[in-house]
Amino acid sequence: MAFFFKGDALLMPDNFPDIEFDKGFPSELAKDFKNPEIFEIPVLDNRYSSNASTSVPIKVVSVLPETELPAGWKSIGIRQILSLSAANPLRTSEIIRACHIVQWRQDSVFCGKCGTRNTDANNEVRRDCPVCGKAEFPRICPAVIIVITDDDDRILLAHNIKFKAGIYSHISGFNEAGETLEETVVREIREEVNIEVKDITYIKSQSWPFPNSLMLGFKARYSSGTIKPDGIEIEDANWFTKEKLPSLPGEGSLSRFLINDWLNGTL
Repeated sequence: MAFFFKGDALLMPDNFPDIEFDKGFPSELAKDFKNPEIFEIPVLDNRYSSNASTSVPIKVVSVLPETELPAGWKSIGIRQILSLSAANPLRTSEIIRACHIVQWRQDSVFCGKCGTRNTDANNEVRRDCPVCGKAEFPRICPAVIIVITDDDDRILLAHNIKFKAGIYSHISGFNEAGETLEETVVREIREEVNIEVKDITYIKSQSWPFPNSLMLGFKARYSSGTIKPDGIEIEDANWFTKEKLPSLPGEGSLSRFLINDWLNGTL
């Protein structure tokens, strides 16, 4: 059985309900697509404790993002898959890993140093240049996402210009070269909403293959300043109480996990 991908979307036959995303389909169905790439991804050792018999490679059928879906197929965004992840979290984790690697493979066909077509390493997620010897691995970009609260037990949530209308979430941003993650937390909050924070504490992480991030969740307490959205990334930001919240990110995302923990009083 194989998982079918088109960029960051999972492909399924039309007659299967979305909730059955974790089952996979016969790799022979790849014939429905033009020039698909078929390959296997090793499962990480930490996924199955000592039961090695279950840690079989993940078979993947990958089609280019510009490929038109043939009749009888549909696509499901990985963000939607996350909302269904409670049914099979382990399989969801494998699919997220596969999604990340699918996109990396499409971006790493040629050596980034000399331009030669890369070759695949055996039994490892790595590509090697046969001319200059440069090894390429999937890129992982760390980004922070922060629950900001104040002494009145309110949470700061913001609307990013990239969000759907009405959706509010946490301040987040990518780690820059030379920064610690804690420094990234302070800088992103200062840049995007003009306030200072204290008591920065790491909470939890999540792989986020859109296309290659690792989200690192933190909490922080308001220290000083007046909220002022930057007007570039953040259109609006405000303090919210547990009794009066805006529309929130979907379940399955780290952002919603952090909000739920705050609502439950566990942060």
